[in-house]
Amino acid sequence: MSIAARFSLAYPAFTLDVNLQLPAQGITALFGPSGSGKTTLLRCIAGLEKVGNGHLIVNGECWQSGNFFLPVHRRALGYVFQEASLFPHLTVQGNLDYGAVRSRRHKTTKAPPADQRNIVELLGIGHLLQRKPERLSGGERQRVAIARALLAAPKLLLMDEPLAALDFERKREILPYLERLRDELDIPILYVSHAFDEVSRLANHLVLMSTGQAIASGSLSELTARLDLPLTQYPDAGVVIDATVGAYDPEYHLTRLDFPGGCVYAGLHEMPLGHRARILIHASDVSIALSEAVNSSIVNRLPAQIEAFAATHHPAHLLVRLNIGDAPDNPPPSTSVIARITRRSRDQLRLHQGQRVWVQIKTVALVE
Repeated sequence: MSIAARFSLAYPAFTLDVNLQLPAQGITALFGPSGSGKTTLLRCIAGLEKVGNGHLIVNGECWQSGNFFLPVHRRALGYVFQEASLFPHLTVQGNLDYGAVRSRRHKTTKAPPADQRNIVELLGIGHLLQRKPERLSGGERQRVAIARALLAAPKLLLMDEPLAALDFERKREILPYLERLRDELDIPILYVSHAFDEVSRLANHLVLMSTGQAIASGSLSELTARLDLPLTQYPDAGVVIDATVGAYDPEYHLTRLDFPGGCVYAGLHEMPLGHRARILIHASDVSIALSEAVNSSIVNRLPAQIEAFAATHHPAHLLVRLNIGDAPDNPPPSTSVIARITRRSRDQLRLHQGQRVWVQIKTVALVE
């Protein structure tokens, strides 16, 4: 099962033209700069924009095709905006009850009733049920808004920059709850953001938007390692890697994280062995050496092969994609990282495609 979305919508100064196949589970992030069409696409999927040339199938159920258009109120979806928009005269419990009532009113969606107790526990709002919205923090209000949307028993959850109105501390507070939604809910979540740190932590699937078009769609790890996409031009660009906790070094307070082709060490984290973890390796934290620098303070040193070079917006810099592993030709699955180096370094080291080198990784960020 999946989501098939095809829309063509023209405004005087903007045209949306997308054709996407999206997974039916986990978080799909719609990522791109302001004005790229992320929110417009979300509104088309919700039915808030009626597109004459549109097609939308959600897990086998047709919401739009040809002359058929399922009205917004009959679509089994939840929508979470930047602002929580809770009813100020109702308690948290009253706001949640509204979501449950909405679900009962629209039985035509055939969605199963939502379990309020499980949703309240999932989002950690049990102690807030008798409070009014004015007595909640920004992060708490947003968690209540998400719970209310889920109590409508949606088959699809849409989230339009839900953390944009929160400060750093409130974002850090709510991110673990969004991870729980991703891992425990059996429905797809479409998540709009222009913040790479959110996307790198939350997304399973990524859709890159630019000037109304989806220029790439695929897994997060795949797209972050592609040199032909604008993601690699961001100052904080890096490759997201799915790893597994392989071992602990209690003496030096390090955790070994394993992935196809190699492993890296990060700061000690309380996670069980075998636990799946997500790491981010920034291009600016990767350097290249012709041989293993054994007399180095950098712990993570891995053999690799140069796959490709790409230019950057800075005339002095280059991006290098490297495939990690001991074998000259690593069979799939393999793992790639990206290094940002100077053109001078490339020429001095005489680096070329296919060359065997060593990568040195200064910092490994555990993002999950």
